[in-house]
Amino acid sequence: MRENRTVNGLFDAIRMGDRAALSGAITLLESTREEDQVIARDLIRWCLPFSGNSLRIGITGVPGVGKSSFIEKFGQTILTTRKKVAVLAIDPTSERTGGSILGDKTRMETLSQNKNVFIRPSAAGNTLGGVARKTRETIILCEAAGFDVLLIETVGVGQSEIMVHSMVDFFLLLLLAGAGDELQGIKRGIMEMADGLAVTKSDGDNINKAKLASRELKNAIHLFPPTSNGWIPEVKTCSSIENRDIDVVWEMIERFERHTKLNGSFDSKRKHQDLNWMHETLKDLLLQGLWHQEKTKAFIEAKEEEVGRGDTSAFEAAEEIYRLYRNVK
Repeated sequence: MRENRTVNGLFDAIRMGDRAALSGAITLLESTREEDQVIARDLIRWCLPFSGNSLRIGITGVPGVGKSSFIEKFGQTILTTRKKVAVLAIDPTSERTGGSILGDKTRMETLSQNKNVFIRPSAAGNTLGGVARKTRETIILCEAAGFDVLLIETVGVGQSEIMVHSMVDFFLLLLLAGAGDELQGIKRGIMEMADGLAVTKSDGDNINKAKLASRELKNAIHLFPPTSNGWIPEVKTCSSIENRDIDVVWEMIERFERHTKLNGSFDSKRKHQDLNWMHETLKDLLLQGLWHQEKTKAFIEAKEEEVGRGDTSAFEAAEEIYRLYRNVK
């Protein structure tokens, strides 16, 4: 990539669908080196007019629900419609070990070998907001590279779901039948964000449990507030092992796309997300300026000691840091 790291060279290669160039460009996005960031910012600006034409699908579910197995079969189903698929994974667990996402490519063996598929994991470590920003920019690059469907997978359940929900058109929640009441609190919050639900592992002895769970979920959905786009979330059952009814989930998402594009809510949501991305990026930049400026950095450290000793309150210390930052700026 070193010999082709000019904006023009990368842009041309990405527009031609070069997956190696796309991967190298994303590496530049994730780099902390200023020279790489300059190239990445220019590249995003060049690619922006060629983005926005994909269908962005967020996929989430508790560990063990079979997200990777589902995406492996789901991606293959989408490929039959002659669409190019990009899979992006957000892992908020471990930057040092890579968490569980580094195994996704091996678990998606057939999908990853297809020339019309691009799979990219991203470890967030302790900076979920930062990785979310990079994922948003990666979306622009993937769309400029001609990928028609973007599957954005979350690993685990938590803040990452909220971040992913803010950058996709359709939010799919995968659920297990008979997972236990201890998961109900988690599911309730995420279920209200979901545009569609799929009960996985509906095979063998688990088929009847999956059907029962599906009926219960359908009843629960009617208790939620109505959606602003007029779409009523649907519940499906499927099996990745038997490759059964995966196409039914895709058909549900296609209906959602037609419905929201027809009533204008699809474009309206995209515009709202763009504004949200701008606000979140601005927050990131302000925080970076606060923490990396030498004078404020030393002042923050001093205030941390004062708060630790109990000499001042956390609120008063924060206000003093903010006042100093404003004066320095």
